[in-house]
Amino acid sequence: MGGKGFAATLLFLGCVSVSSVDADSLSAPLNVTIKTLEGNSAVVTWEILEGDPVIGFAITQQKKDVRMMRFIQEVNTTTRSCALWDLEADTEYIVHVQSISMSGTSPPSDPVLFRTPKESEKLASKSPDEVTMKEVGQAAQLRAGELIIIVVVLIMWAGVIALFCRQYDIIKDNEPNNNKDKAKNSSECSTPEHPTGGLLRSKV
Repeated sequence: MGGKGFAATLLFLGCVSVSSVDADSLSAPLNVTIKTLEGNSAVVTWEILEGDPVIGFAITQQKKDVRMMRFIQEVNTTTRSCALWDLEADTEYIVHVQSISMSGTSPPSDPVLFRTPKESEKLASKSPDEVTMKEVGQAAQLRAGELIIIVVVLIMWAGVIALFCRQYDIIKDNEPNNNKDKAKNSSECSTPEHPTGGLLRSKV
C-alpha cells in the first residue's frame, strides 16, 4: 500500500512539473505601454513573441502603495490591448500583463507605473492624434450646424433683396401717374380768365 501511495505522488509531481515547464516556455508580454490616458480611464497595450501559442491575457492593476488589486482576464481572443476603467484622477497605478496559453500563464511582464492626470489636465493631456470618434462626430455636427445657419442667412438675404427690388419696381411704375396727377392739379388751381379774354378788375 505504501508503494501505491508513493507512485501516485510521483505522478502528481510529474504533472505539475510538465505544466510548469510548458507555462515557463511562454514568454512574458513585451513593450507594455499606457495610451489614451485620461482622468478616469486608460488603455494598456502590449506585444508578444511570434509563435507563442497565446489564447488570451491577464492583467493585474494595483494602486501604488495599496495592496488591493484588480484582476482582468480574457481568453479566446487575439487582442493586444485592454481598457482600464473606473480609475481615480491624479493617482499612481502599477500594471502587469501576462499571456495565457492552453498550458497556463506566462510570467508577468515588467511593471508599468503611470499616473492619471487631474481633471483640469484631462484635455491638455490629449495629443492631436488621440482624438476619439465621439469628438470627431461632435465636430462634424458643429460644422453641419454652421453650414445650415449660413444657408438660412443667405436665403433670408436673397428674400430681402427680392422684396426690395419688387417694391422699387412698384414705386417706379407709380411715378408717371403721380406726375400726371400733379400737373392736372396745378392746371386746375391756376388764375381764372375773364370770358372776354381779359382779367377781372375791380371797379373804381
